[in-house]
Amino acid sequence: MALPVAEWQGRTARLWAALEPALRERLAAASLQDAVRLGCDVLRSKEEEEAALEQLCHRAPTGKKPEAASWYREQGNREFKRGRYQAALRLYSRVCLEDIARAESHGYPDRLLPKVLLRKAECLLCLGRLQDAQDVLRVLESKISLDGAMTTHLTRLKKLSQLKVKLGEKERCPEPAQGEHGGTQGEPEIWEENSSISGASSSLSLSFDAERGRHLVASQDIMAGQSLVKEEAFVSVLCPGESLALQDGDTAWDTRATNADLYCHRCLRQLLASVPCQGCSYAQYCSQDCADRAWQQYHRTECPLGALLLTLGVFCHVALRTVLLAGYAEVSRLVEGSHCEDKNLQNPEGSCRPLSEADAGAGSRGVPGCDSSGRYQSSYQALFHLLPHTELHSPEHKFLCTLSVAALCKQLQAAGLEAAVLSQESPQQCSKPKTCEKTSEELSPELKTVAEAMLRHMLQLQCNAQAITVMQEMGPGDGAVVDKKPVRLATAFFPVLSLLNHSCCPNTSVSFSRTSVTVRAAQPISSGQEVLHCYGPHWCRMRVAERQQLLRQYFFECRCPACLQELQSGVKSVVSIRNSFCCPKCRAQMQGEEDTLCCSIEACATSASRDHLSGRLQDLQQEIKKALELLGVGKADQAIKKLLKCQMDAETFLSPEHLLMGEMEDHLAQVYATVGKWQEAARHLRKSIEIVEMYHGPSSVETGHELFKLAQILFNGFAVSEALSTIQRAEGILSVHFGPQSAQMQELQEMKACLSELPRDILQRT
Repeated sequence: MALPVAEWQGRTARLWAALEPALRERLAAASLQDAVRLGCDVLRSKEEEEAALEQLCHRAPTGKKPEAASWYREQGNREFKRGRYQAALRLYSRVCLEDIARAESHGYPDRLLPKVLLRKAECLLCLGRLQDAQDVLRVLESKISLDGAMTTHLTRLKKLSQLKVKLGEKERCPEPAQGEHGGTQGEPEIWEENSSISGASSSLSLSFDAERGRHLVASQDIMAGQSLVKEEAFVSVLCPGESLALQDGDTAWDTRATNADLYCHRCLRQLLASVPCQGCSYAQYCSQDCADRAWQQYHRTECPLGALLLTLGVFCHVALRTVLLAGYAEVSRLVEGSHCEDKNLQNPEGSCRPLSEADAGAGSRGVPGCDSSGRYQSSYQALFHLLPHTELHSPEHKFLCTLSVAALCKQLQAAGLEAAVLSQESPQQCSKPKTCEKTSEELSPELKTVAEAMLRHMLQLQCNAQAITVMQEMGPGDGAVVDKKPVRLATAFFPVLSLLNHSCCPNTSVSFSRTSVTVRAAQPISSGQEVLHCYGPHWCRMRVAERQQLLRQYFFECRCPACLQELQSGVKSVVSIRNSFCCPKCRAQMQGEEDTLCCSIEACATSASRDHLSGRLQDLQQEIKKALELLGVGKADQAIKKLLKCQMDAETFLSPEHLLMGEMEDHLAQVYATVGKWQEAARHLRKSIEIVEMYHGPSSVETGHELFKLAQILFNGFAVSEALSTIQRAEGILSVHFGPQSAQMQELQEMKACLSELPRDILQRT
C-alpha cells in the first residue's frame, strides 16, 4: 500500500487529536523544515509510539530464518502432489540455492564441494540462470581433479549450458519478420529527441502559465501512434502485494505469490528463479549484476530496514530511495536552495524570487527544474521542483507523513546507517564516505536535511506518483487464449512524464517496459494543442461526480471537455447509460434519480425499487464469480451452464448495453475456448466487442485487447480469412498505443506469418 499500515495511521490520527491546539496550528502552518523539527520533537516525547511501530514491524518479517527452508520444502512437496508445478518450483527455488550457499559459506569439506557445486549448476540451469550456471562450472574446473563419474557429469552439464545459452541468444535476437508478412516488426521508429527536454520528442515544447503550470504543447502536427516521451524512471519501488503483511499468530512464511516473488526488485524483470539478497529474505533480483547494483546504489541502507519500510508504505520507501539515488550532496544543495525560496516568500525584497510568467515567457531557463542552460532533464533537480503542495494537504496527512519520515530517520541513526546515507553520492560526485559521530536521540543536522527532502517527496507523490503497470494473465485458461489485464507493479517518479497535465479524455496513451515509460499520441494532435494524460479517472469508466471526487487528491478541478459536457444539465454520461436497468416488462430503459425507478415508456408505467434492482445486480455478480471458480477447477461444462443461466437472468433487468452483459459474453468466450469450441467462443466474443466499442470507441486500447483475443480464437479455430482481417485491425489499434515492438504486436505478427504460409488451397477454402 502507498501509505503506512492502517494501525500506524490510526495511532498518528489519535496522537494528532490529542496535541495541544497551539501545537496543531504550528504544525499545520509549518514549512517542511519546521515540520520535521516539530515532528521529531513530538516523536521523541512519545516513546510508546515508537514501541508500537516496532511491534507493527514484527508483522512484516524480512530477516533470514534457516528453519524456513524445511517449511518451504514441505509446501513445495504439497504443491507438486497437487500438480501445481510452477508453484512448487518457485517454493523449491527458495530453498535449494540458499542451502547450497549456506554449505559453501560454512566450511563444507573440500573433497565434497565439487558435488555441491554440480548440484548448484544443475539448479541454476533448471531455473534459467544460464550465466550464473556457467560461472559455477568455471569454478568447478579450477577445483581439485574430479573422479571419472564427476568429469562425465561436468562435461554433460557444460554441453547443456552451452546449448541453452545459444537458445537464449536466439530468443533474445529473433530474426526479423519477412516483408510478405506485412509488418512493421523490426522497422526502426523515427525519433528525434528534444534539445530542451530530455526524453521528449522534438515535436514538443515546454510551456508555463499560472493556470496550468508547467505543461507540454505540440510544436508541430503529430500523427496518431507517434512517440512523444521515452523516459527511464528516476526511482521505482516494487509494490509488495497485499498478502505480505501477516496477522498476529500467522506463520512467518507465505506460499502466496506476490509482486515481490515474481519481479526483480531493481529492474522489474519478470523472474521465476531469483537471486536473493544475502542480508534479508525480501529483496530478490533477476541476476547477480542487478543484486550488486541495487546493493551499491541503495539496498545496503534499505536492507536492515526492510520490515520498517514495508510497514511505513511504498511512498515512504520511494522517498528514501529517491534521496539515496540522488546523493546527499545534491539533496543538501537543493534543500538549502528551497530555504532561500521560503525566505523570499516572507520577504519580497529578498534576492531569491519565485517563478513568474515573465520568467517563463523568456524561455525554459526560468521554468523550475531546468538546469543552468535551460534544459529540463529527467534529473533529481527536476524531481525536487515538482510541487509538494505543502499548504494544500490536510494537516492530519502532513502529520502522518512527518512522523513516518522522522521515525525512519531515527531508525537510520539508531542502526548506525547515517554514514551510509551521507556517502550515497550522485554519479557526478566522487567524495569519500563521511563518518557520523552523532549518538544522541536527536537527529543530526544532516539527517534532518534528509528527512526534509523525504517529507517533500512523500507529499509530492500524492500528485506525481506514477503507477508502473504490467499486463498480467488473468484467470485459469489453457494457454490457447490469453486474457491479460493491467496490474500495478511499482510506484515511480518520472520527472518528464509529470509535466503532462490531466484530461478525462486524453490524447495520449502510456505504456511501460520494466522501469521505462513511453507516451504515444493516441490520436492526431494539432500544433499548439496541449499534450494530455489521464491520471486514472477516465470518462469511459466513471461518472463526472466520481471523477471529480477522485481528482481532488491532485488539488485541481478538472475542466476537460468531457467534464464540462457532463456537467451541463440534461447530459447523461456514457457510464450512466452502460450501467442502466431495463424494464422487466417492455425492456425499455428505467429512469429516475430517486429511490424508485420508472419505465421510460409512459404507457408501460412499470416501476421498481433502485435498491431491489441493485441487490439483484450484486447477486448476479456473485453467481458469475462462482462460474469462474468452476472454470478454475476444471469444471468447464458446469461453468457454461451457470453463465448461460446468469445471462438469462440479466436480460430480465439489465439493459442490453450494460457493461456486465459484455463481460458475460467475454467470460463465455473464455470458457468455450478452454474446451476447444472455437466458433462458439468467437460468436460470444464478437458480441462483447460490440459493447466495448460502444463505450470505449473503435480505436481504443480496450477494443484492441478484445480484438487480440478474437484473433487468438480465430487462429486456433482455423478461421484463416477472418483471423487475418482481425489481426490486421488489431495491429492498427495496438501499434498506436504500444508501438510495433510490443509483445502483443509480435504475437500478432507470428500468427499472421503462420497463417500466410499455409498452402494456397487451404487459404481458398477458409
